[in-house]
Amino acid sequence: MRTRSAESGGQKRDLSYPPLPQALTVPVFDNHTHLEIQDGEGLDYREHLDRASSVGIRGVVQVGNDLETSRWSAEIAAREPRVLAAVALHPNEAPRYAAEGRLAEALTEIDELAGRPRVRAVGETGLDWSRLSQHPETADEVRAVQIESFEAHIEIAKKHGLALQIHDRDAHDDVVATLKRVGAPERTVFHCFSGGPELGAICAENGWYLSFAGTVTFKNAQRLRDALVAAPRHLILVETDAPFLTPTPFRGRPNAPYLIPHTLRSMAETMGTDPSMLAAQITSNTELVYGTWESEPITVDA
Repeated sequence: MRTRSAESGGQKRDLSYPPLPQALTVPVFDNHTHLEIQDGEGLDYREHLDRASSVGIRGVVQVGNDLETSRWSAEIAAREPRVLAAVALHPNEAPRYAAEGRLAEALTEIDELAGRPRVRAVGETGLDWSRLSQHPETADEVRAVQIESFEAHIEIAKKHGLALQIHDRDAHDDVVATLKRVGAPERTVFHCFSGGPELGAICAENGWYLSFAGTVTFKNAQRLRDALVAAPRHLILVETDAPFLTPTPFRGRPNAPYLIPHTLRSMAETMGTDPSMLAAQITSNTELVYGTWESEPITVDA
């Protein structure tokens, strides 16, 4: 279990979890969460899942960011029927493994983990250029390592027939260029979609999925909402990225899968559709990307 900082932007955060929302009539899945990160009250992953179940969240995709969290994700998915796993080295972690001379070894283990039961995605992988300006002397090296790692993850996803979950921060053009150069997996998801209608149109043209997090509810996120309205409904997913990106009206407090109803209802309002209709569409989309949560048996006693 890892712990999230109690501060954000130098300010103390409210560490209390928001109240349970009204349950969804039609259930959905949280296709990207980090249950290994302790925040606020520090709920056990089972408590998170129980709260989520009580408001209509049928299951989650638990996502790894490095070897340790990828192992944990695969292990939890093997024992918990409400969890599927994604495994990968986050783009900001790849340079650390490279500096230690362990990138190839780490990618080999991700390949092995990707073959385990109930691991249904390779992610989160991708490109993150947001920190390059902090260390301009190493920017070219970091770019090269991230692209190398991203390309390797794409090949692992294709090798195992898994979905690809992409982390794309300040790197839209290079992410798209890499996917086109290497060849994207059949099911490619832009986790926490952060582009506008232009990137949304590229995703639609290529059949790539747009996964919306709590950011779509933020007051300053009109371009996200514009992309949501324009997106083909068969390519829309929903996620928390918990414990981060808590939806309005609880922004800044700990996030958790049980808060998905706030994001989904906000999305439905933006799209001018009924929340139950949108939930049914997203549930169908999610199972097309990851398969069903019931299709592989639990292999480890809880």
